[in-house]
Formats: sequence, structure tokens, C-alpha cells
Amino acid sequence: MSQPPSSPSAGQKPALKSMDAGQGPSRFQVDVVADAGSAASSTGPKPAAGSEEAKGRFRVVGFLDTSSGTADLPEATDFAQNGDTVKSEASLYSSGQTHFSDTHSSTYYMRTFGHNTIDAVPNIDFYRHTEATLGEKLIRPSLSELHDELDKEPFEDFFANGEEFTSTEGVPSKEKKESKSTSVKFGWIKGVLIRCMLNIWGVMLFIRMSWIVGQAGIVLSCAIIMMAVAVTTITGLSTSAIATNGFVKGGGAYYLISRSLGPEFGGSIGLIFAFANAVAVAMYVVGFAETVVELLNSVDALMTDELNDIRIVGTLTIILLLGISVAGMEWEAKAQIVLMVILIAAIFNFFIGTFISTEAKEPMGFFGYNGAILMENMGPDFRDDETFFSVFAIFFPAATGILAGANISGDLTDPQVAIPKGTLLAILITGVVYLGVTVSTGACIVRDATGDHNDSISIPNVNCTDAACTLGYDFSICKEGGCKFGLQNDFQVMSMVSAFGPLITAGIFSATLSSALASLVSAPKVFQALCKDNIYPGLGLFAKGYGKNNEPLRGYLLTFFIGLTFTLIAELNIIAPIISNFFLASYALINFSVFHASLANSPGWRPSFKYYNKWVSLAGAILCCVVMFVINWWAALVTNVIVMALYIYVGYKKPDVNWGSSTQALMYNQALSHCLHLTGVEDHIKNFRPQCLVMTGYPNSRPALLNLVHSFTKNVGLMVCGHVRIGLRRPVYKEMLSDQLRCQRWLLKNHTKAFYTPVFAKDLRDGAHYLLQATGLGRLKTNTLVLGFKNNWRDGEMKDVEIYINTIHDAFDLQYGVVLLKLKEGLDISHIHEQDELLSSQDKGPGMKEYVVSVNITKDPDGDSKPSLKATGTQSSPLIHKDPKHLSMADQQLLEASAQFRKKQGKGTIDVWWLFDDGGLTLLIPYLLTNKKKWTDCKIRVFIGGKINRIDHDRRAMAALLTKFRIDFSDITVLGDINTKPKKSSKEAFAKMVEPYRLKEDDMEQDAAERLKAQEPWRITDNELELYRAKSNRQIRLNELLKEHSSTANLIVMSMPLARKGTVSSALYMCWLDTLSKELPPLLLVRGNHQSVLTFYS
Repeated sequence: MSQPPSSPSAGQKPALKSMDAGQGPSRFQVDVVADAGSAASSTGPKPAAGSEEAKGRFRVVGFLDTSSGTADLPEATDFAQNGDTVKSEASLYSSGQTHFSDTHSSTYYMRTFGHNTIDAVPNIDFYRHTEATLGEKLIRPSLSELHDELDKEPFEDFFANGEEFTSTEGVPSKEKKESKSTSVKFGWIKGVLIRCMLNIWGVMLFIRMSWIVGQAGIVLSCAIIMMAVAVTTITGLSTSAIATNGFVKGGGAYYLISRSLGPEFGGSIGLIFAFANAVAVAMYVVGFAETVVELLNSVDALMTDELNDIRIVGTLTIILLLGISVAGMEWEAKAQIVLMVILIAAIFNFFIGTFISTEAKEPMGFFGYNGAILMENMGPDFRDDETFFSVFAIFFPAATGILAGANISGDLTDPQVAIPKGTLLAILITGVVYLGVTVSTGACIVRDATGDHNDSISIPNVNCTDAACTLGYDFSICKEGGCKFGLQNDFQVMSMVSAFGPLITAGIFSATLSSALASLVSAPKVFQALCKDNIYPGLGLFAKGYGKNNEPLRGYLLTFFIGLTFTLIAELNIIAPIISNFFLASYALINFSVFHASLANSPGWRPSFKYYNKWVSLAGAILCCVVMFVINWWAALVTNVIVMALYIYVGYKKPDVNWGSSTQALMYNQALSHCLHLTGVEDHIKNFRPQCLVMTGYPNSRPALLNLVHSFTKNVGLMVCGHVRIGLRRPVYKEMLSDQLRCQRWLLKNHTKAFYTPVFAKDLRDGAHYLLQATGLGRLKTNTLVLGFKNNWRDGEMKDVEIYINTIHDAFDLQYGVVLLKLKEGLDISHIHEQDELLSSQDKGPGMKEYVVSVNITKDPDGDSKPSLKATGTQSSPLIHKDPKHLSMADQQLLEASAQFRKKQGKGTIDVWWLFDDGGLTLLIPYLLTNKKKWTDCKIRVFIGGKINRIDHDRRAMAALLTKFRIDFSDITVLGDINTKPKKSSKEAFAKMVEPYRLKEDDMEQDAAERLKAQEPWRITDNELELYRAKSNRQIRLNELLKEHSSTANLIVMSMPLARKGTVSSALYMCWLDTLSKELPPLLLVRGNHQSVLTFYS
């Protein structure tokens, strides 16, 4: 035996790993990876590579503290995880060594917490998505790797979405790293603040703001601005909250809404928001072209006519803007800065001009700051049928640029910081400037002026009624109309007031071009994000990006053509209000997203931006909707119709995405609160629903059982597919969990409204007992056990029959109703299946084509065929039989019978043999079936027992009862000959069936008989057989009557005979059930728990 190692000497690193000669590397071995800098400087040998198993299990490697340099790195034979040893316990046990002496006394071990474990300390890289943009995705050691026994076969983990992690997903390629390292990212000033300010300071500031002041007056103009600022501020706060609730990728408003409210709202808004931005390009370009054409017209330099000149200038402009955009975000950002400088210079130029009053400008209405003008312009003076709301509608589009920064969220260095700071500051600055312009123009310029110096008066009239009169001008002629100057009449009044007029024109150019450029960039970015998510089929073409910034060049071209089309139309008066409404719809949903997320109270809703309130956000959403109708009611209706149409389409398509939306969170909250509320409400007969625990095994193993039960529980009651997994080896719970996800998806894919619940147990009885006790939640708890009839019970071991019958007894003990379905062809098709739909495409082998055949079949006690479980890539997965011609005739008939409840039932009958009153479940199930489309052509025929001399009386009594229950029926048959002796041949067949299972205690000694009965409790004693001879004859006779009356029925529903527990042996009970159901159409044996499930009271 080797000696234990001594403690490491000073300055010597302790040996972290030792191996016996010939011993393979530990399966917990992990490669050492240091930071890039340390790795580059390290000259020591590389750590030994781990085994293939270790590599497969550990894609993530340890984190070594390299701050102290490379001197402390372990040698080539040392292995560490978080500075910890990772020598497996197996290798320690096998070597028999005491591996560590005093690890805590070593400075090496004191550097990192948790020295003797592969457990990982918290690290941000564990929480990244697979497509990490700020770093590499790392995988922490799984619970199995930390907890499972050492000789246990490792099991591949699955993510929550059911997809296995692959190394290519987790670790970005070199190319990706390089492209990300060289991509251009913007801070909050260049990326958000400047963009938002440029978009908000549009043409409205220079050529409409003065007119708004003339119409509404200073007070109402300020109110208009404050209303718009209120809407944008609330939306800005909501945007900030969403943007700081996790990492924000590209896509702007679409990304924010879709990740909050789900793909339905996000997909509908994303499409119209991208389209609105594309058309907004045309609006801004046309605004620019009109200004250019006006300048050309003023110097008599038109090329053709005004309309065609607008088209020519607009086309050239949009081509130039496309070139700037395609050149890359960096060039576009530089262009925006130049335009911003010009715009700010123009604004300062105006404010400076307000202090420079000249006599030449007085006839045009500009007198400098004056108290009389200020007071006169305080109130409104609406003209030309304008109102407060119509003027507000004209101004509000100027405030729709607040998402310009958020729309390029994928190009921001830190969207969580940039979007809140840049957006809110832009709203504040632009709002202040708009208010400043409002007050300045209202205090300097009169509403009407003639522009004629001859209208001056030398001595002001003492009876002056306007400010111009007190300042020496008589503009009273303007009341008759025709004046071209003043706030009400001159859109270019700010150019006249400014210190240098051409700079205002440059400002108008800057405002229009910057807004057009921002929209030309925003639309493709939003559209690209929408296409990447594959919400709308066929749009994946536009998801591709090019270059280091993943530029959507195809999206740029699409936006260019849309913008060019509307530019050539040059008539945007109709489409403009729709665009404003598209923006407002986006704002409304962003506000609603915050309210919805706050209301759902999901633990995942943790925005770092705290200055928001869910009720304020709700008020903002309502305000946006109101503003939509104020601006243009028909455009608001069109917008809502388009949003709802897209919402319905996406909801119908159900894209396979899961973004953890607040809709899911709220749905959970509502389900939980409703479940809790139901627990406080006592059950009532009128609200009884059959809530079935169906022992299907795998959901596609017994389609007839699944389809029939689903027919009467769909949209009525709860259905749970129970699966008792029985295996000789120890249970693999992770395998069961992954199967559970897969089976539940299969049910959803096949539109089966049911849950799948598997359990591990030693036999069917124990597993069913677990399920009977634990399945359900509160009032949503199963009350009826549904089993397939065990057709092959005589071929297997009788202990399986004992388990099967005891399962039925257990259900009755727990006050469950019991339903047995028997098809003469059988139910279980797991050994012959048309396709293995439970397997995903990546799980299927190359030879898996048409028919499925299980291998290594072991029978469950309930007849559930299941493959033996082995640690392979397709555990418990059937193989494929390539040639369906190899199927036997019996298997073909089984497949046909299994599909009979999936199709619509033709005209026929459901025969209800209601022989014993079980509370009404035997009658309720066929009634529920006939309410479904597949069974609507079937009529209910009722058969009851009675006396020959009271047949008419019994028929009328049953008809009255059914009428009170409001259950339609086509016929009632009273069976007066139930107690007639069965045919001799039938009795002989029953005796032959019973014979192998008799104890025959009269032919052996009493001790031997008792010993055999104790060992095989299913055996039928002579005393028992004689005691229940009459009941046995009744089952034989009932089978004869069933063949006589119901041989052509689509389905027979019959009262199931009961056997007293502890008195009737399982073999005799099974013989009763088999005899009763022999050679019949599909038969449902039903026995309720003898609590009323029907009532005729209202």
C-alpha cells in the first residue's frame, strides 16, 4: 500500500492529482483555462486532456485566479475547478490513498472558496443565452454530475425548451468573436440622445409651431405641448422599464413588445411599425423636396413643374440617404452629428433673432419682446374650422420620434443605460425648446400683419384694441383676410425673425433629412429582428445581415423601394395620419406591456429603472388610444383593424417561440388564483365533470383509449394520461422528465387537451395508487380511473391479473369511478405504430422511416408494452420496420380498430345498459359523447332490467327519469329475461375458462390448500364458485343478450359488475368481465362511485 503524501513544503504547490500506473483519467477531470492575458504569458505545459467522457460532460472549464500571475498556476498534472481539486471520489477510493493532508493551511487552497469540489461558484457567464453577445456561454456542472452515484451512466441534460446543448451553440466561433470585437457600438449620446432629438425636432418646429401659437394661443399651445410630452414621457418611462429588465437585443419597439406581451402583439406591431418607419422616410423626404422646390421656384429655376420637381428631388434625396445607410452605421452616425450641429445652430439663430428687432421687420408683425403682444397672444383665436384637437393632431406627429434610439438597440454599447438616459433627456430638452419657441413667438409676433410700411400710424389711437395699434401699426384690414404675414398667415415666420434667415432653411433641411435617415435605418433594423424570429413565414430572406454590424442590406433595399413608391406619389395627406396612429399603437402597447408585466407580478420582472408605475403606464396606454382617435378617428379604426388582423393571424399560426412573456405570467397567476378560489367552493352535482385518469402508458400507445376519453372530456373535464414506468433497473428520473416534455408536446401537437404524468413504481398497482392519490390540484383532481381491458390476461402470469384487479379495488377504495374499455382487437399498438411521433427529428436514426416496431418488449401488468431501457441515444425509443407488408393480419386489424374513434361516427347507436344505479356516470358519459361532432349522428338506446309483468311500467318510469334529466334517447328496452338460465354451451365455455384457476381444495389436504391459497390468492375456491354461481350465470346471460340486442352498436356503455374485495378472487372477477364482454363491439364498462352526478333540479 502506498504511503499517504506528506504536506507540501513551503513554496511548493500541493499535488492536485495523482494516478496509479495505468489508471485512466478521472471522469470529473476538467481542463484549466485562464484569462487570455495569463494564458498568453504562461509558458508552462498545457494541462492533460480529459477523457472523452469528461469532455462530453464538461464543456465548461474552471476559473483560475490569475491575478497573482502564472507562477501559481498548477503544473501539467494538476487539475482544478475554481481553484479546486477535481480528483474523483472513485479514483480516491480505488487508490486507497489519503489524498489531502491539510488543505486549509495551504495558501493555494485559501485563494478560492470550495477547494474539494467540482461545484462552481456564481459566475455571470452561466446565465448568458447560447448566442452570447457580451461573452461566452458557459455551462455549470449539472446536478447529476454533483449528486449521482459515481458508477452511474451520465445522462445528457436538456434545456427547458427540450433542446440539447451543443458546443457550437455555447462557444462562439473565432469569426463571431472577431466580428463582435470590431463592430461599431454607440453610447447613449450618439446612439439615443441625438437620434431622438433629431426625430422630435422635425419640420414642425420651424414651419408649423408659429401657426399653432397663432391658432391656439400661448396657453393652449403650451397645453398641447405638455399633453404630447405627457404621452411621450409616460411611454419613455415604460420603455426604460422594459429596456432595463434584461439584456436588450436589436429590434427596438418590436423587441420590447414581443418579449413582454408575446409574439402575437409583438408580431403585429413589429410589422406595422417597420412599415410606418418606411413610409415616414417618404414623408420626410417629400417635406425636404417641397422646401427645395419652393427655393427653386423663388428664383424661377424649376426643372419641369412643381409636382414632378418634388418627385425628382425626392428620388435623388432618398438614393443619397440609402447610400449613407448602406455605407454603415458609423457613417450614418457621423451624418446625424453634422445634421444635429446645423439644427442646434438654427435654433440658437432663431432665439438670437428674437432679441434683434428692426423696423424693417415690424410691418411683417415682428416687434421684439413686448408685454402687449404677449397678453394678446395668450388666448386662442381658432380660424378656418380649426379646434383645439385638430391643432393638437397637427402638432403631435412631431413628438413621435422617441423610439429612434431604441430602434437601433442592437447597435448600442449598453442599451439598458443608453435607452432610459437618452430617451428621457431627449424628451426633456425638446419639450423645453418647444415651450421656449412657443413663448418667444407669442411674445414677439402679432397674429396678423400686412407687410406694408404704409400701414404705420404716427400717433397711436387711444381706442386701440390690438397690440399692433399700440405699437404704431394698423393691421385692422387683416380682419377681412388676405394678409400674408403674422403668426396665422406666414409659415416661414421663424426664418424672418431669425438673425440669419438661410440658417433656418438649413435647419429645415437638417430636420427633414435627419428624420428621414433615422427612419431609413430604423425600419430595416426592426424588420430584420422580426424576420429573425420567423413570426411570418416567407420573410426569412430579410433576416440575413452583412458586415461587422450585421447590416440588413436587403431590408434597406425594401425600405428604399417602399419609401420611393410613396415619394413618387407625393400625396401623403391621407397616409400621414395612419402613420401617426401606427406609432401611437406602438406606444400604447409599450405602456400596456409595463402594466401587464407589473400586474402579472412575475419574479422575472425586475427592471433596474424604478421610476415607473403600472397605473401610470395604463393611463399612458389609454391616453395613446384616445389621442389616436383625436388625430383621426377613421385612421385609428384602420390601425386597430390591422393590428387585430395580424394578432389573429399570429395567434392562429402559433409560432414556436417562448420568450417568457407577461401573458404567460398572468395566465399562471389567473390559473393559480382560480384554482385556489375553487377550493373554497363546495362541489355541486350540476357542476360535476368526469375528470379522468387514463392509464395510456405513452400517449400514442393506446390511441383508441386516448381518443374515446378525449371525446367526452374535451372542453368539459380534466384528462390526465397516466403512465406507470416499470423497470428492473433503478429509475432514471431525468429520462422520465425529458419523456414528459416530449409526450406533452405530442399531445399539444395532436390537439389533445390532456396532461401526461409518468411515475416510477415496482408494478402497476403501486404506480396507479400514487397517481390516484396525487394527480390533480385542488378541485382540478381526477375522479374517474380509465383502464384498457386486459385482453391477454390468460397468456401472462396470474400475479399481473392480481395486480390489475387490485388496482380497480384501490380506485373504489379512494372513491373513484372506474371505466374499462374493451376492443376485441386489443388496445396496445406500441409494437406496431405508424410513426414514432414522440421522437423529435434529431432523435431519429437514418433507418427510421415508416413503421415502428419495439424491441426488447416487456409487458406491463396492464398490458403496456414498453421497451427495455438502456443508456443509448434513443432510450425507450422504438426502431422502425421499413416494410409495412410484414405486418400480420391481426396487427392490421388492430391498427384499424385503434383509429375508429378518431374519425366521425356514422349513423348508429350508443347502447347504454344501465343495469345498476351508480350515481348516473353510466348515463352521463354517452350523453357527453353525443354532444360532440364525431358522435352527433349516434342515438342513445337505453337497456334496463325489469320484470316481465311490469315491462311497460318500467319503460315509462325510465322515460320519465330520462326526460327529467333532459337526456335525449331513441328507445328504451326493458330486459325481462335477464335471470333466464344461459345456454348450456355458454356455461360450458365459462367452466372451461375458470378451470385452470380453480384451487380444488376438496382434492387436497386442508393445510396444503391453505398454503397454496396464501401463495396464489387469485385461485378460485370451490366454495366461492358455488356461492357466486348465480352471479356467474348472470354475466353469461348478459353476454348472450348483448350479442342479441347490441351486436351492431357503435359503442356499448354498460354497468360494470362489482366484486366484493377479499371475497371474490381476482381470477373469478376477471372471468366475469371477460365473459361479459366477449365478442362484442367496443364496450365501456362503467361504475361510478355511487355519488349522484345527475340531477333534475335547477
